[in-house]
Amino acid sequence: MKQLVLQYLKLFLLLGLSGVTTEHVPKYDVLASLGTLPLDGHFSFHDLPAAARDFGNLSSFPPVAVLHPGSVADIARTVRHVFLMGEHSTLTVAARGHGHSLYGQSQAAGGIVIRMESLQSVKMQVHPGASPYVDASGGELWINVLKKTLKYGLAPKSWTDYLHLTVGGTLSNAGVSGQTFRHGPQISNVNELEIVTGMN
Repeated sequence: MKQLVLQYLKLFLLLGLSGVTTEHVPKYDVLASLGTLPLDGHFSFHDLPAAARDFGNLSSFPPVAVLHPGSVADIARTVRHVFLMGEHSTLTVAARGHGHSLYGQSQAAGGIVIRMESLQSVKMQVHPGASPYVDASGGELWINVLKKTLKYGLAPKSWTDYLHLTVGGTLSNAGVSGQTFRHGPQISNVNELEIVTGMN
């Protein structure tokens, strides 16, 4: 009986350990290839634990690199670079705003996290007039959008109840709020979006 238990234990360990893989541990050449990309921003490797946490605190998937884009072109170059690595590459990409996701949506296990807040340096513009609108980056915080529009006597029609979230982050989840019943979710109040595919 004891020998049977040991055999089952060995089988269990064999099956359990066979699931352990290093596929999310990139080879040196993958990391080195990131350094060859001509960027306005930069990659960092010291803030990986912070990029592996979110508001939900239910999961933690450390990336291998964090991109701090200096321009939208940086994001396009990075996405294209990952795409050109081919279907056998395990490198993934995730956009991260203020990290207010609940289940790790803004994390990239063994991949690249793009810190969208780095794009706040792109100048936000308010266009007053008959049909006023704001031109803001996906990394801009809603609190900054509100402060800027109030200078013109304007405000977004619909915003979330917590304003220290990024524009791109809330729009990726529709942006449901207390004003939704009257003005629709935030995404219904968007005139134009710039989609970055990496193929341009």
